[in-house]
Amino acid sequence: MPVSSGFASPQYQSVRDLFDSFLAEDTGYSAQVAAYHSGVKVVDLSGGPHLAADSITGAYSCSKGVAAFVIALLVQDGVLDPDFTVAHYWPEFGAQGKEAITVRQSLSHQAGLLGVEGGFALSEFTTAEAAGRLAAAAPLWRPGGTFGYHALTIGIIMEELCRRVTGTALQELYDDRIRLPFGVDFFLGLPEDQEPRYRDVLYDTDPVQPWLDPLGLEGLNGNAPVSTVMELPNHRIIRKHGMSSAGGVGSAAGLARLYAAATTGLDGSPAFLCPETIRIMSEEQVWGLDRASGLDNAFAIVFMKPHPSRNFGSHRAFGHEGANAALGFADPAYDLAYGYIPGRQEEGRTAGRAHLLAHAVRQAVASVRQSLGAAACP
Repeated sequence: MPVSSGFASPQYQSVRDLFDSFLAEDTGYSAQVAAYHSGVKVVDLSGGPHLAADSITGAYSCSKGVAAFVIALLVQDGVLDPDFTVAHYWPEFGAQGKEAITVRQSLSHQAGLLGVEGGFALSEFTTAEAAGRLAAAAPLWRPGGTFGYHALTIGIIMEELCRRVTGTALQELYDDRIRLPFGVDFFLGLPEDQEPRYRDVLYDTDPVQPWLDPLGLEGLNGNAPVSTVMELPNHRIIRKHGMSSAGGVGSAAGLARLYAAATTGLDGSPAFLCPETIRIMSEEQVWGLDRASGLDNAFAIVFMKPHPSRNFGSHRAFGHEGANAALGFADPAYDLAYGYIPGRQEEGRTAGRAHLLAHAVRQAVASVRQSLGAAACP
């Protein structure tokens, strides 16, 4: 029976057992899973033929959650106010009736800017040219009237806001203020010397889209050089520049460590976000039918929130999934930080493993708390 390698503290043996059961039932399954409780690592496992403990791979839209921590620091620093208009910081954005769109709205998928006519070339992402094209675009709906997942363009908005208020690229701030100081094994812009660790994401088909707006993701976010969104991190140009919407590369341990450093601190050190910043960034902004995908969705500022079909945590949890079923999140109700990255895109019968493992971690935390006499979380 295949078994995982790595570490799980004794109280989290049930997580290891579940992970090992996935390895046993599917010989092609590879993944990493990691968790921190109260800033202490309690799980760090890997298994399968494609991902080793020191491997890194693409995590797609988990990158949005990673980049959101830079936005959170700018909010905490007082240089970016979620309730100011985007045009306050980026005047050109006010064109075509967008002058009243707030930062909060634009970063919770309410701006109606799914893309631009003709789409963006890969070489445009992370550039001021892409931001200029998006600023000149007209919204697809009345901003604030509904929401739809801005799969790629939310990264352009985050990056340009960062440039406007700091004069520095979001990726550079991430390295300087988060990745390097806290030893986070997750990259927005993969250095050349880390390339030997990279493993291509394996996939069969694009994630199933039961309903797709022809003027939305397909028509306006088209990327001619890429035949499928699943190829994105497998292109060196994407990994090198670290587009904050989908170009992040790292390990599950890196995702878990990041969310722990932000919310609980690591090994007794303070968190880099204060409770009020966490509250602002994790407060649910929209919930319901997503205009772009036709699926139920829920978002805070950038971060995804749990809902019945994405049940990764309590009502206080916040994080982000990726197109390959990668997942990173924090759940302040459990003092929990979690990361999961598979070697192959998961969908259909293989979907949901990240959530099942997260549930097992939460159950273990509740048992630990109960054994210590603390109140277990619901």
